[in-house]
Amino acid sequence: MGGSMCREEVKEEKRRSMGREDSLTSVDRIRRFTVKQFGYNVLSLARRGLKDVPDELWELLELEKLNLSLNSLKVLPPQLALLSNLVVLNLWGNQVLSLANNQLSSLPGSLSNLTRLRKLNLSHNHIAHIPGCVYNMKALSFNQSVTCSCRCSSIWPVTVWKTWQRTFQALVELKILIVEGNSLHSLPKALCCLTRLELLNLDFNDIKDVPQEMHQLSRLEKLACHPLDKGLHIVRNPLLKPVKEVLEGGLSALFNYLRAV
Repeated sequence: MGGSMCREEVKEEKRRSMGREDSLTSVDRIRRFTVKQFGYNVLSLARRGLKDVPDELWELLELEKLNLSLNSLKVLPPQLALLSNLVVLNLWGNQVLSLANNQLSSLPGSLSNLTRLRKLNLSHNHIAHIPGCVYNMKALSFNQSVTCSCRCSSIWPVTVWKTWQRTFQALVELKILIVEGNSLHSLPKALCCLTRLELLNLDFNDIKDVPQEMHQLSRLEKLACHPLDKGLHIVRNPLLKPVKEVLEGGLSALFNYLRAV
């Protein structure tokens, strides 16, 4: 008899739970996945097979870290800018930006309103160029990083170098810039304004030459091999002579060569 009562109690509790679940709004259901980590409000929707971001997400204004990696996102709606408290946005592994393995190809300009954002991961997407809104994210600085490991196909035209000069200057405190695994053919001179860079990863692109001004990046101390090593990652490109030969003498040899040109 006791066992029978226990079973009835379990069934009653299940009915109550289902009732509570039915009473939740969609926003409440998503909010239940948020956790507090190291003082931040964190939500991970990674590996959910998302093709679109749930509309209810834009109501979670308290979010500070958002992980949308490893989905199938192709577009990020401008409403993302409503999450003005975000300090970390992980889009790695999609195929549009650099949200891991998604399918992003661009970012909405409204993301420039995410002025608190300190870490942005856009790797392994289909972005054709570094989105302009990135350059307005002034909190991407010091020991923070921009990761744009995506399949870019953009050549930096001479006609827009002055514009790039201004946008790169907005990130003068940046220490880490990763643009590996794209199809970049050349580098803008404006890149050399980022003189605080300690890690610049340009590997696995289609770069054949470097701008003469690159010797200004004096905080790049060595040619690096491991993806997270500080220094300049560039040798895994189809570099042409004389740059390819000069690099055999190390980074200091390259910088000395560029100063002399």
